[in-house]
Amino acid sequence: MSVGRETDCLIIGGGIAGLSTASRLADRGKRVTVIVAGKDLSQCNSYHAQGGIIYEALSHNPQSLKQDIQEAGCHINYEPAVDQLVEAGPELVRRVLLDKAHVEFDRDAEGEWLRTREGAHSENRILHRGDESGKAIQSAMIQLVGSLENVEILTEHTAVNLLMTSFHSTDRSRLHEPARCFGAFVYDQTAKRVDPVFARHTVLATGGIGQLFLHNTNSKFSRGDGIALAHRAGCRLENLEYVQFHPTTFYHPKSTRFLISEALRGEGAVLINDRGERFAKKYLTEYEVPELAPRDRVAQAIHQEILSTGAPCVYLDISHKDADWIRERFPFVYGSCLKVGVDITREPIPVLPGAHYHCGGVWVDLEARTTIPSLWAVGEVSCTGVHGANRLASTSLLEGLVWGVRAADAIASDLGSCAPLRHPQIYPWQAESAVADPSFLHQDWLMLKHTMWNYVGLIKTDSRLKRAEGILGELSEGIDNFYRRAALSDELIGLRQAVLVSQLILNACKRNHKSKGCYLRGELEI
Repeated sequence: MSVGRETDCLIIGGGIAGLSTASRLADRGKRVTVIVAGKDLSQCNSYHAQGGIIYEALSHNPQSLKQDIQEAGCHINYEPAVDQLVEAGPELVRRVLLDKAHVEFDRDAEGEWLRTREGAHSENRILHRGDESGKAIQSAMIQLVGSLENVEILTEHTAVNLLMTSFHSTDRSRLHEPARCFGAFVYDQTAKRVDPVFARHTVLATGGIGQLFLHNTNSKFSRGDGIALAHRAGCRLENLEYVQFHPTTFYHPKSTRFLISEALRGEGAVLINDRGERFAKKYLTEYEVPELAPRDRVAQAIHQEILSTGAPCVYLDISHKDADWIRERFPFVYGSCLKVGVDITREPIPVLPGAHYHCGGVWVDLEARTTIPSLWAVGEVSCTGVHGANRLASTSLLEGLVWGVRAADAIASDLGSCAPLRHPQIYPWQAESAVADPSFLHQDWLMLKHTMWNYVGLIKTDSRLKRAEGILGELSEGIDNFYRRAALSDELIGLRQAVLVSQLILNACKRNHKSKGCYLRGELEI
């Protein structure tokens, strides 16, 4: 038998969605364990978000926001989910971020919250802290959750598999019961050991999938772990083919990719090609300001211009604005570009699209329930239906906050109304001892990223998807064989999860032959 930690709620992931869930559960007196694969809680997409979080416009018109979300999502959004976001969002921003976590967003000269506008928004309604809004929000939430006695945070712990009554019980009679999640097998990177964490409820908050692609804006651990865990447990998944590519990531041989915030275009930055010509209008004729079109349209325009000119990138130019204002409004972008010799107050920024956000994921209802009892999903790993075929800028942090709080309230109510459930006895994890060759892992990661970028990237065709299917099939077979006999590491666990999720995305793309939103089907065939 195996002995491990026990908790009321295990939260796998520590971005705004996971920490919002943890904070709310702790307020209601529940014991919470949060695990993250990184060395600290800053290694997540929430921390690196630049643009901001939707609050409310001065017009106080929620229908305007609803319309913008549905327009961006090509009207295949789940309307009840959009209504929940629009109606509950501003109050939760006030209650959780402003009043409780004390996030200090930028203010105007009168001391009022300064609201900005981003692409495809019809009004100024976004709160920000320079161009490091995610850092401000996540830092405040880390401090808040760290002060709560009944929240345990375990860093450098990687979820390997979810514990399921139908898979892991030593009592064969339990296998006939309806499947229920009761925690996870967790790999301790320091002790190099796998132990169970038993939980009455488990919340997936693992974030996105950007690291599956060569060019992306995501944190190191955005590998799709939560989707893989959910799929192996038997969860319903939805809209996996809808991967949003951000139009503008920094392109420079001396720098890693990072996001060039939508807010620059919201503040007047324009797109130019290598000849210094504005080009977006010829692809986006229906927009008065083409740079403020929805992300999918801008990304496709940039992609077409790069194909047309043969240049490796295009440029985003905000140098016509006051230099001091640029440095104050966009300190992160200014400083990061300057490190490799690009002064954005004097010259344009080299950019190209990169994988940014996953609009699909683990299907959840309005309270973040998955299709498996006692298993929940919040944040980017989930598919709430809010985003439809494409996400509106600055909705992601708000969605994580709203569904995180909703999940916590539902979990707390369940814990309060039900008698404690005894978890089944399970067999201990069987560890292997063979050492994984780092060169194999490195090469397999590179092959995966190049395959997904080239064949399952911005434009999908039948021939590209067929090529990807063969490569991913070979990768999957090799990694599964390797996984069964090698000692575990976070990198090996992540690679196995990433290859599975890549195959799931590929299969979703093969089934969908219609372009919509951020999902673009091409006709280039050989």
